[in-house]
Amino acid sequence: MEIEKKFQLKALPDLSGYQKKEIEQGYLCTDPVVRIRKSDDQYILTYKSKVGIEPSGIVAQVNQEMEVPLHEKAYQHLREKVDNHLIRKSRYVIPLADGHTGELDVFHGVLEGLAFIEVEFESEEAASAFCPPEWFGDNVSMDKRYTNSFLSKCEDLTVFPKETK
Repeated sequence: MEIEKKFQLKALPDLSGYQKKEIEQGYLCTDPVVRIRKSDDQYILTYKSKVGIEPSGIVAQVNQEMEVPLHEKAYQHLREKVDNHLIRKSRYVIPLADGHTGELDVFHGVLEGLAFIEVEFESEEAASAFCPPEWFGDNVSMDKRYTNSFLSKCEDLTVFPKETK
């Protein structure tokens, strides 16, 4: 089960010392979510379905998630079939002082200028107790504009007020 919170950023931290992945992903379907992703040299097909509980408002989503590895040739074949745009982003894996890990996404292409961070939790209680670092901005966990499936449909960043990027 996936329990997560997403945050805007007050400012980008110095990212030079963190692990970085280059990601490309697209959606074959958004309800349920069927996604393909290339992360560096790994290729993955993901299926996400909503779990039979309502999120508490503390977390963005509670999903059942299944991942299946793909070969590059299968990824390329499915890549031609995605709806809308492929999302391109750099993901930085950032250890946080409280022991959690943040995944900071910096978007490219039509989403250039957008960045946010996501933290996954082992329980809703842990998500509720989370105290974000000072450099985190507003909690946007319940804002659908920060879902990758929504972002894959964006032509530009006009859906975001200037202060949220």
